[in-house]
Amino acid sequence: MPRSRPFRGPRPGRILGLYALAVMDRDGPIYGYSLAERVSSKTEGAWRPAAGAVYPALQALVTRGLARSGTDGRRRVYRITAAGRAFLGRIRRGWMSGGAGGPDLGLLWSEIAGEGDPGQHLLRHLRRHLDGIAAYAERNPDARAGATSFREQILAELDVARARVSAVRPEETRSSERPRRAG
Repeated sequence: MPRSRPFRGPRPGRILGLYALAVMDRDGPIYGYSLAERVSSKTEGAWRPAAGAVYPALQALVTRGLARSGTDGRRRVYRITAAGRAFLGRIRRGWMSGGAGGPDLGLLWSEIAGEGDPGQHLLRHLRRHLDGIAAYAERNPDARAGATSFREQILAELDVARARVSAVRPEETRSSERPRRAG
């Protein structure tokens, strides 16, 4: 009988591969150890992927034709291919156009995790993002978002969100105003 492993959430290989492509696109060739170090630095040590995650993710990019591998001395280095740049471009265009290139599966995860109330899941998700934004702003007080300071941009986005949420009316009001079908 095969030994079962406990479920530990989604596999990190996909995000690791996408991050590797972005790093290769921006900085040129990478090797596995440098990728693990970059991830550890970017996540402030919260995640330092082991070789068992890094090398399969890089090999998957090679298998799909998104990267190619070669050697530099004793190191195996990985370089993005034209197909990899095109793939990364499609993802970036999808992300920048307001979507992440696919459906938002967050509410499915809330059910998998046993969260009975989708609203509570969304609020927990919002708090996590706001904590990340605040931490980034604290670490980078002079950061800019275009021509505006990052702090000013954050406050403007929060004002827009507050106005949108304030405009939402309680369900009782909306349901009584809904047109009724002729029967």
